[in-house]
Amino acid sequence: MIALLAILPILTTIILMVIFNWPAKKVMPIAWIVAVILAVTYWEMPMDWLIGASIFGGLSAFNILIIVFGAIVLMNTLKNSGAILTINKTFHGISPDRRVQAIIIAFLFGGFIEGAAGFGTPAALAGPLMVGLGFPPLGAAMLALIANSTPVSFGAVGTPIIGGVSSVLGSAEISSQIADAGMTHAEFLHQVGIWAAIPHAIVGVFMPLAIAMILTKFFGENRSFKEGLEVAPFAIFAGLSYMIPYVFIAVVFGPELPSLAGGLIAIGITVTAAKKGFLQPKKTWDFANRTKWDSSWVGTLEVPDVDAEDVEKEELKISPFNAWLPYILVSLILVITRIPAFGIQGILRAQFIRWEEILGTGLTYTLQYLYLPGTIPFILVAVLTIFMHKMSKEVVKKTWKDSIKQVIPAAIALVFAIGMVQVMLNSGNNLSGRDGMMVALSSAAAGAFQGVWPIFSPFIGVLGAFMSGSNTTSNILFSGFQYGVAEQIEASRIIILGTQVVGGAAGNMISVHNVVAACTTVGVLGSEGKVIRRNAVPAFIYTLIVGVVAYISIGLFPNLF
Repeated sequence: MIALLAILPILTTIILMVIFNWPAKKVMPIAWIVAVILAVTYWEMPMDWLIGASIFGGLSAFNILIIVFGAIVLMNTLKNSGAILTINKTFHGISPDRRVQAIIIAFLFGGFIEGAAGFGTPAALAGPLMVGLGFPPLGAAMLALIANSTPVSFGAVGTPIIGGVSSVLGSAEISSQIADAGMTHAEFLHQVGIWAAIPHAIVGVFMPLAIAMILTKFFGENRSFKEGLEVAPFAIFAGLSYMIPYVFIAVVFGPELPSLAGGLIAIGITVTAAKKGFLQPKKTWDFANRTKWDSSWVGTLEVPDVDAEDVEKEELKISPFNAWLPYILVSLILVITRIPAFGIQGILRAQFIRWEEILGTGLTYTLQYLYLPGTIPFILVAVLTIFMHKMSKEVVKKTWKDSIKQVIPAAIALVFAIGMVQVMLNSGNNLSGRDGMMVALSSAAAGAFQGVWPIFSPFIGVLGAFMSGSNTTSNILFSGFQYGVAEQIEASRIIILGTQVVGGAAGNMISVHNVVAACTTVGVLGSEGKVIRRNAVPAFIYTLIVGVVAYISIGLFPNLF
């Protein structure tokens, strides 16, 4: 009974968005109201906690909106300065094939950015870049989200593990068990990272191919998976180029750098290979003429009608180096500000606005306004680009005005979506004595799937990411629960926590927050239901494979802690 009630806000979201195709800006206020009614009537949640959780959710949405706005204004700046035309030409110089471009931008470049910044940044950056190259906006959002899965567990320099899974170390009992197993806390997290990297890599090798096949099936003139398969040799080569250093770094160095360094290495290998024609498909694949596109593919963001011959003939206002310089600066700044050894991270994180104990609750909101990637580097680089590309005042004014208009609709969806999540997460603070909504859902799942828990456990990670929009938050929510279930069924706690981490990453493909952010940055706000519906298939397959790998691994390594 309690689990059925607890799942109502989630079911409301799924039914209205996925089945009825309602936009998130209409659905999320309704889902929040459902959560509030349940919290007040059944859970007897005090008003200070109910209002405090909603306020905390709305303020947290503001942090995400800063990232989204930064990505939008940077993209619009590059488009209006003429840099995107030059970038088009450089990508055609690497390969004019759209399948190859999607693999390099969405999977490899996005993976590198995820490793450096995390928190939805890759989808917000890679999506608009693909639109600028002439990809349908709906396709750019879908592919950017699907690609932003494998790198996520090691995003933001390992935050999902170092900041998420480490939450279980707050338990004296668990810390004692880890010590008895002969491990320090750091060694324990290192092992969890390894057992997240291994299943990720098994699926990740084939993710570039999946991206190519989804692109040709949903956005090709012939609607064919077969055209995606034609790029299989290069796609698998790209997957191996990323996954081999990814796993090696996770095993040797730990959870901080697999995505960041793996992405950087893979970009160098695959771009060089593509330019030399290595494993390139015999026939170049491109989109049909814009007049043949489905109306649902495009939105408010203007999509250039890019033709290979036109690109080659185009007289460029911005040199290739200057066109790419903003992205180079973004990448360098992300690396320098995210790796503690450089000493900049601490300075930026020390600048913050904080509201402690909101309305007397235990909730504390923090805005690290300089550490958010939306401000540094996105907005910072957008401002620098004005001078680097010598933009006129009129063009700059139009760029910023249009960017503000684009981000406003997303604010409604995000404020209520995160508000709903926080009400559910904090519903355990009640007068009824009942477990909170999220705990009730997880407990019911554990009882129903105990016999095959290793297969089902990554789906808990997906649930956490779907609701919270964050692999880190998903791990904070459910790592302790996963550890406890693993202990009860006498399975490896390290492997089960690894599946939690991977599930939280796969959930990024369908996370309401990330989908809204990605759709906003490419100008197709209102298409969230369609994106979630389509992305649910690769997310399910990804998670199921990881669960099977975990089930087999536990059988092969029965003595692993």
